[in-house]
Formats: sequence, structure tokens, C-alpha cells
Amino acid sequence: MMLTKQRLDTPLKIKSVSESGEFSGYGSVFGVKDSYSDIVLPGAFNASLASWREKNKLPAMLWQHRMDEPIGIYTKMEEDDEGLYVEGRLLIDADPLAKRAHAHMQAGSLSGLSIGYSLKDYEWDKDKGAWMLKEIDLWEVSLVTFPANDEARISEVKNALKRGESVSPKQIERVLRDVGLSRSQAKAFMSEGYTALKQRDADDEAALETLKSIKNIWS
Repeated sequence: MMLTKQRLDTPLKIKSVSESGEFSGYGSVFGVKDSYSDIVLPGAFNASLASWREKNKLPAMLWQHRMDEPIGIYTKMEEDDEGLYVEGRLLIDADPLAKRAHAHMQAGSLSGLSIGYSLKDYEWDKDKGAWMLKEIDLWEVSLVTFPANDEARISEVKNALKRGESVSPKQIERVLRDVGLSRSQAKAFMSEGYTALKQRDADDEAALETLKSIKNIWS
């Protein structure tokens, strides 16, 4: 466990997203163990959010944790009973990348929010087998393609294929769903392959982006 900048991902829980780019959701959820064996405790963000409020600012909204690619602004961040609640606005009229992120969010192919932070207070819980995060210095909240748990599943399948090990159809279909395919698209890929699926979804921009991700898994 390091005290340098880290990531903590959560499945994208969008409460709403408007045509003009406003959205709300959760950047982190309390009490949930992620693939890094981290659990965020209630109150973990309070000190950091208070510090941001003193500066009359909020953490950055980034694309995939890229510091050179802000895509919007957050207008509200606070802790509630569920986790770190956020409201923000994608700058879809001024930034082509924000417009693309908005389209993926609406299509459901953008599947996670991820916080960038440094850790100030934590402890290991032997019974839960997890790090209990008590105080987090929040730097940014990114929109990401794959949350941590999805990344772990994808890496597991990719490494097994590289080792020449067998992977069950169920495992592969789950990974295909993780990267954004619908159930019918995943089944079509399993039966017809990459080329047939690409032809079928040639006019679907979100599907084509997902297909690029699929190609990377098997590369």
C-alpha cells in the first residue's frame, strides 16, 4: 500500500445524464471491496472536500486519468449515505473528446468512474481481507472505460490465452459484456467472430470503439 497517487474505481452509477452534458452519479461507493482489496469508509472524503471548498474549487474531471485531457467540470461533490455523490457538466460544445464521452455515456459503453487520490489514513482489516480507507486526499474523478474489477477479469482472460490455457465460453462472454457489448452482440461474436460483428455494427460509433477494445484483448 503506497501513499503516492492511486486509483479507485467503481461501476458507473449514473443517476441522470442530459442532452446538454449534465450528469450525476457516484465517484465512489462506501463499504464495497474492489479488486485492489480497498474499502472506502464513510467520512473518508470530508477533510479533502472541505479543503477544496476553502479554495472555491472542486477536483478535476478527466478522461481516463489523463491530466492533459480535462473534459468538463464538477459542479457538486459531497458525501451521502451511499458514497461520494457528484454532479458535473461535460463541455460537449467546446471539446470533441467531451462530446464523444457524452455519447458513450448515453450508449452505456462508458462503464466506470475512477478517483485519483493519495491516501492519508488507512488500516488493514484481517477479517475482511481488505484495506480500510479512512481518509483520502482527492485529486480528480475520471470517466473510464473499464473499472478496476472489469480490468482484472480482462487481464485474467488475456494472460490465460497468452499462456495457451483454455478459457471457457462463459468467461469470454463475460469479458465481452465488460467491454460494452450487449448480450446479443457478445453471443454474435462468440458464434461469428470479430469480422462478422464489425460488419453488423459498422454504423454504430460506440460499437466500433468497443470493437477496438476487443481487438486489443486478443492482441
